[in-house]
Amino acid sequence: MEISAAGRLEVRITPADVGKRVSVRRLGEPGAGPEKFTDTVGVLTSWDDGVLMITRRDGESVAIEQSALVAGKVVPAAPARRRGPAASYRELARLA
Repeated sequence: MEISAAGRLEVRITPADVGKRVSVRRLGEPGAGPEKFTDTVGVLTSWDDGVLMITRRDGESVAIEQSALVAGKVVPAAPARRRGPAASYRELARLA
């Protein structure tokens, strides 16, 4: 998350960032456990009436109250997945 020179977290996203990939930190749900914060990374799909909708890469949509945001920023697109090796272990062992 973004930390300013004063050492505080900043919310650096706005409704203009809808459609971009973002990373946000929010206050955890009361009574949900010892974690004080929860992080979410995904595409900001909407920001209406103080509620952000973020769609994670697995397709799950997460609703986040704007008032619960602690930090947020636009992040680069997810890196391309690496493909497996061009040769199997057996093929490589045979060549060695």
